[in-house]
This record gives sequence, C-alpha cells and structure tokens, in this order.
Amino acid sequence: MGKIRIAICDDEQNIRSYLAALIRREDSSCRISEYASAEAYLAAGEDHDLLLLDIELGGGAGIPGSMDGMALARRLRSLPPDRQPLIIFVTGYESYVYQAFDVEAFQYLVKPVDEGRFADVFRRAAEKLSVLEKQRRRTLLVQYAGASRVIPLENIRYVESRGHKLLLHLKEGTVEYYGKIGELEQELGGQFARIHKGYLVNLRHVEEYARGQVTLTDGEKLMISKYKYDAFVKQHLRFLRQ
Repeated sequence: MGKIRIAICDDEQNIRSYLAALIRREDSSCRISEYASAEAYLAAGEDHDLLLLDIELGGGAGIPGSMDGMALARRLRSLPPDRQPLIIFVTGYESYVYQAFDVEAFQYLVKPVDEGRFADVFRRAAEKLSVLEKQRRRTLLVQYAGASRVIPLENIRYVESRGHKLLLHLKEGTVEYYGKIGELEQELGGQFARIHKGYLVNLRHVEEYARGQVTLTDGEKLMISKYKYDAFVKQHLRFLRQ
C-alpha cells in the first residue's frame, strides 16, 4: 500500500513526540499528524488509516466540555467502514481494556510504552492495513444492462437472490443481473457470509447482529436464518481477526 496515514491524539506533547519517534523507526512509509485533543482531531476533518489514541485526553483530565478518547472512538465507529481507522489505545491505566473491546480497538498499549511492544503492535497493524487495502481493491465483474461492469467488493453491502437474478445492493443503488447466489458465495470467499438462502452479506458492512437479525452500518436490517446463525458468527469473528 502507499503511505500509511497515521494520527497521534494525546494531550501531552512529549508523548506525541515519543510515539512519532517510535513510528519513524519502523521501516514503513508514513504520514504522521498530531492532535492535542479529540476536538482538534475532528475539526481537521482528515481520514486516517491508524490512530494512536490516548483514552484520558482532556476528558480524563477533568476539563469541562472536552471529549475523552473513548468518546472519540465511539464517534469514529459511527462513520462508514472505509473511513474508520484502526485504533491503538495508549493509556496510563489498564482498567480501560474492556471498554476498548467495545469500540473494537486493534490494540491497547500502557504508558510508559515499551519500545519492543510498540514495534510488534505497529508491525501487526501495518500488516492488517495491507490486507484491508487488498480487500478494497478486489472487484466483481458482472454483465449488466448489455455491458460488462466492474464493481469494487467494498461497495457491495449485500447480495439478494430473487428468482434467477441477483441484486447487488450497493452504496449508490442496486445492480441486477442473472446469477446463482451459491456460485457467487464461492467466488467472493471469506469477506461475504451467507445469512439466509436469499442473502449474502458483506462482513465489512455489518454493524451488529442478534439471533434473527443482522444490522448493517447504514441501519438496514436483514433477516438471518437460525440455521445460518452459528456459522455466520464464526465467520464474522474470523473476518475481524484477519
């Protein structure tokens, strides 16, 4: 992939400088941006691939009206999947680790940050970002309206089988063509999961699920078969760990 866009959000200048120095030691092409508060991060309006985020920030320091790192992470998780960074929490307290799971943080580093531990976590983050980039570049070629059309898999929210046709529900609309959902399931591999005989969902667009229902990141809800539920949960967990 190209340059990794990295943000460091911490209200202590010395911590930001230290983390930036650790990043520059790694053999990766990066662009580093620094922010002293969650508000400054949001005001910049920039997208990042990786965010090193202090949990306490101003909110932890008791500054009235300021947003702490956990609140910022929750705000970022409301963005479309392709705009959400990997989050590595950097904090002085181990007690936040369970909250970090709630916002699907990639990793959790405790201050003072150990150089060897940082190098290992950063390497694994870079590897995951490389995998995500390859997934975004994958495409599906379909015959649509008398012509061939190349559709990025990232744009497909879910696939619906209707008679002898397949409906690709995209971010920008719907594409309909002749095909079999079973064959498409095999072609698309682990990024898409069969949740019903008539639905194939892109795991990158899954926000939450429960028995009987999957909710997508745009709020749309799809029925999940009780016979597919257990296999779907296992596949979703494997996808998140990739």
